[in-house]
Amino acid sequence: MTDSPIPRMPLGEWVETGVDWVTDTFRPFFGFVKEVLSGAYDGLSELLLAPPFWVLAVLLALVALVAKGWRLALVAVVGFTLIASVDQWDNAMKTLALVLLASVIALAIAVPVGIWAARNDTVSAVVKPVLDFMQTMPAFVYLIPTVVIFLTGVVPGIVATVIFALAPGVRFTELGIRQVDGEVVEAGQAFGATPGRILRQVQLPLAMPTIMAGVNQVIMLALSMVVISGMVGAEGLGRDVVSALSSVEVGMGFEAGISVVILAIFLDRVTAGLSARTPVAKALATSRS
Repeated sequence: MTDSPIPRMPLGEWVETGVDWVTDTFRPFFGFVKEVLSGAYDGLSELLLAPPFWVLAVLLALVALVAKGWRLALVAVVGFTLIASVDQWDNAMKTLALVLLASVIALAIAVPVGIWAARNDTVSAVVKPVLDFMQTMPAFVYLIPTVVIFLTGVVPGIVATVIFALAPGVRFTELGIRQVDGEVVEAGQAFGATPGRILRQVQLPLAMPTIMAGVNQVIMLALSMVVISGMVGAEGLGRDVVSALSSVEVGMGFEAGISVVILAIFLDRVTAGLSARTPVAKALATSRS
């Protein structure tokens, strides 16, 4: 109790009551979502774990070669070999499956919302404070209601990761489309192009470098969140990090941590490389040279 003359507002109790109401009212829907997400995660993780590690390491190195060049491919081979040598390959692939699944879901929501916000000022005015809330709320807080709704396991980790990683996808998509020169859009309108055609053939291609920067941010935030999701029982490197923290095992914590760093470098450089390969990015690079 404090001596403040202002009566205490039971904001936390209201939120708790609201979460309980949502959980009870939509229990069948949440059960369906849990089954779908759990099945998608199991399928993707089994796909990544099915081949021997060196086969998948070579395939991922080829992706790095196409996206960025031989130096990143070499770094990928060395990094993935290091992960396998410390017996973290299975955990790394489960983490990669969680990151990819959560990122795809986040982008499937973020890009349409970003396009809508870019084309409608009212939607933009409504969405911005929501994004501010999502980006400033401590990441651990997202785990609490997801555990209440989905209990422990990988599903609350996926849902919390999607919510946490969503915001930059919306912001960068809106920013990229709003930065498209108005005269270019007017030229399209003058030639009789429909709004949908202008969006698909003018605005989205020109905004693609900025949108890809948002994709990069979504993936990196997803990777940081899946590690935190180990606290609620999500499989992968995060669970080892949490276990090492609770039992003060420095070696296990370092091995899991360095595996996260290698995954982060790979995902960041590959998405950055793919962004630089868009036609607009190539044209800008050519004009500057």
